[in-house]
Order: sequence, then structure tokens, then C-alpha cells
Amino acid sequence: MKIFFSILLLFSLSFASDATIEVIKKVDSLPSIAVEDASVSYDQSFKMKFFKTLIADLNVLSILNVDRYYRTNNFDASNVVVENKDFNYVLRYKLFQGDNNSLNVQMILLKNNQQVLGKNYKVSNDKIHVFVSHAMAYDINEYMGESSVAWMKKKVIFAKNIAPKRTEIIISDYTLAYTHVIVSGGFNIFPKWANQEQSAFYYTSLDNKKPTLMYVDVKTGNKKSILSSDGMMVCSDVSDDAKTLLLTMAPDGQPDVFSYNVGTKRQKRITTFKGIDVNGQFIENNKIAFVSERMGYPNIFTTDVNGGSVEQLVYYGNSNSSCSANGEYIVYKARESSSAYSANTFNLHLISTKSDSIRRLTAGGVNEFPRFSKDGDAIIYIKNYQAQSSIGIIRLNHNRNFLFPLSSGRIQSMDW
Repeated sequence: MKIFFSILLLFSLSFASDATIEVIKKVDSLPSIAVEDASVSYDQSFKMKFFKTLIADLNVLSILNVDRYYRTNNFDASNVVVENKDFNYVLRYKLFQGDNNSLNVQMILLKNNQQVLGKNYKVSNDKIHVFVSHAMAYDINEYMGESSVAWMKKKVIFAKNIAPKRTEIIISDYTLAYTHVIVSGGFNIFPKWANQEQSAFYYTSLDNKKPTLMYVDVKTGNKKSILSSDGMMVCSDVSDDAKTLLLTMAPDGQPDVFSYNVGTKRQKRITTFKGIDVNGQFIENNKIAFVSERMGYPNIFTTDVNGGSVEQLVYYGNSNSSCSANGEYIVYKARESSSAYSANTFNLHLISTKSDSIRRLTAGGVNEFPRFSKDGDAIIYIKNYQAQSSIGIIRLNHNRNFLFPLSSGRIQSMDW
């Protein structure tokens, strides 16, 4: 019975396109930018697809007021089009097809009709054009001297429910404009990147007699079994050096948090509560945060990475779960309604281990599976609202929230 409720808890933690933007705080004093398309290859449908992706990326930067009108110009034109003459910046780009169907992009950034930035990009095919757009936004952000948005170029991995006990594991960009199914067939959940390079990942297979942790090499697609356990087997976090995993297992009938050394293949039990302990996350000073029902409802606690005394970390909310950590900051999911007759609301909250302040980050729907970017500047999460799943991006320092809807299916779990 404990295993059943533990699985329910973990599923509750877990449970392209133009950007739908939820602007929490509008800033009108930002410099303005317009975009001009000077492409000489590709049909209008592809041109518009690239343009919309680029507009979404520029908006997510949150440092510019972005004009949404599509306009064209010659790449070598000495002046911007008349509609763009009053903008602070104009971004002009040219798409053209190269050898072996490669996608080539030339980009210049203009200020007062003078070029202030120029870049060239090339990818093997137009199916991955979104990553060129992300790179362009990244380079403009660097030119502006803002804090890094390297997370824009990272890939997202998620499990999508497609039928009862059937899932697909998909690699995508953060906007869901590009998706690639890498594991199909069977019931496979909780994917987790195995390293910072995103060259491999772990996931839980439920197709065997015991839940089994699998490892997949992204380049080759080769799989191997890592570890099995009765009841539960979920990798919830990977250390920065990729040498240690935090696992939720239940070998004795109760779920606990374990550490697993990838090199020695040795495991160590971290928590020993006679109840539900799940979802361990590495935090600073050799500690972990995890979700436990030891207060009679899910809440966030902390302990040493080697085990020992346990401290309550969160004092706001009646059902707190699905946490992620970056340094001193913890983001977690909290239930904010308790309706027996309709869907409940779950919002994300941000706390610091060094203060008592709490910041609510979302509003409405079921918001879950938050993950920090490496630099802590952004949080990615899943939003389920009115039968639709979306990927959300929160820009913490800019107080803005962006949503990118999934075209079909429901996201079960995700990592960034």
C-alpha cells in the first residue's frame, strides 16, 4: 500500500509554437527592436515558422520591447524599411540553403542604420532551425551585456503519455518547436539528464518485473540497465560531476532516498523514515532536499548527503512537493486549494534557505516539475491547465512567465 501511495505522490509531482505570454510585470522602458527577413531560400511557411520562433526567443530575453510585425528587406540594404526607422534596434537575417541541404543564416544587428553585431550560423538541416534562433537570441543578449542565457541552447527531455501505460520519451528545445522521439514503446517515465553535456540520460522502465533504471547514450541510442528495485526506482537528481545519483527506491516496502555511485555501483540509504521519502535534490553544503510525508502530508525537508538529522525546510503550504534546488534557493510545488468536486490549484513558490521570504511564481492550473537553469536565472516547469500541457519558463530577475503549449498528449515528467 505504501508503494502505491508513493507512486501516486511521484506522479502528482509530475502530474511548435508561438509563445503564450503571461506577463506578471510589464516594463515599458526597454529598448525596442524590430525584425527584417532577407531570406533567399525556403518557402513562406518555413520563413514564417523561423520568424515566429525568433520573436518568441527575443521576448523571452526580457530585455527588449519586441515588434511582432513581419517585414522583409534586402540583406545588403543601406536603410531599414520605413516602418522600422524609429526602433532602437533592427535585427536583419538571411536564410539560405547550403550544400547537402544545410541551413545557413546570416544575421546583423543595426542601430541607427549602422551594424553593431554580425554573426553567421550553419546547421545540418532545417528541422533544427530553432537552435539557430536560440543562438541568435543568445548572441544578442551577450552583446547587450546581460546575464547569460546559455540555458536557451540546452535541450529539454520529457516523457509524454500517449495511451494507458504507454509513453514516449522526447528530446526538444525549450519552446517545443523541435521534438524528437528517442524512446518509444512501453511504459517509460521520469527521464533525467545524465550529465551537463546532455549526451546521455536515465529513465525508469516499468515494463520489467521490477522498476528498472535505464541509461541511454543520445548519440548512439544504445541502452543499458543500471539498477532494479522492488516497488520503486526513480532517479531524481544527478550531481554536477555526474558521478552520484539520488534515487528513490523501496527495497523493504517503504520508499527512501538513496545515493548511488556511478563508478563503484554502490548505493547508500540516506533517509530511513517509516513512511514516504522521495525526490531527493542536491543543494549546497553537501546537503539534499527531499519530499516526505513525516508531518502527515507532503512537505520539503533537508538532511546531510550522508544521512543524519532531518530539518523542515518549508513552512508555507499544506501539500508541498516537486522541488528543485539551486544554491540557497528552493522552488517547490504547493497545493493552494482543496476541492473535492473540481480540479485543485498547485502553484510554484520560491524560498531561500537563508531567509524567511516566500515568492509565488505561478497562478492557476497545476504547475509542477520545476527545474532551475544552471545559473539560477530561469526556471522551467510543466503547466497543466484545461486539458493542455505546456512548458513554462520563468525569468526570475525579470519577473516574467512564458508558456509554450504541447500540441497533443500530456507531459508526465521533465528534465532540463
